[in-house]
Amino acid sequence: VQLQASGGGLVQAGGSLRLSCTGSKRTSSNNGMGWFRQAPGKEREFVAAISWRGGTGIYADSVKGRFTISRDNAQNTVYLQMNSLEAEDTAVYYCAVARAAVASRDILAYRYWGQGTQVTVSS
Repeated sequence: VQLQASGGGLVQAGGSLRLSCTGSKRTSSNNGMGWFRQAPGKEREFVAAISWRGGTGIYADSVKGRFTISRDNAQNTVYLQMNSLEAEDTAVYYCAVARAAVASRDILAYRYWGQGTQVTVSS
């Protein structure tokens, strides 16, 4: 099982990035998917998640209104559009496939994890 995340990089505060994560069909197309992030010295935290059907998704309060999660089941890909980035958004971002079809904020609800992509926001 492989999840390939991409799209990270260095951006100035106020800028935008779009992360992508592609998984194999049998592991992701019928499952909820999520994004988490981990800053140096901190625990991994929930960012956003989306059910297998798609829709609006659920978000951490810290990113609500700035980040948008979406998915393309035909491409087995989930996206995270990040706008109005802040220095506090600097972290390694991980995508994950949930055990169930629904979106979840609970890290324990996720079974498969990508390798992470670094996002650095300069102030």
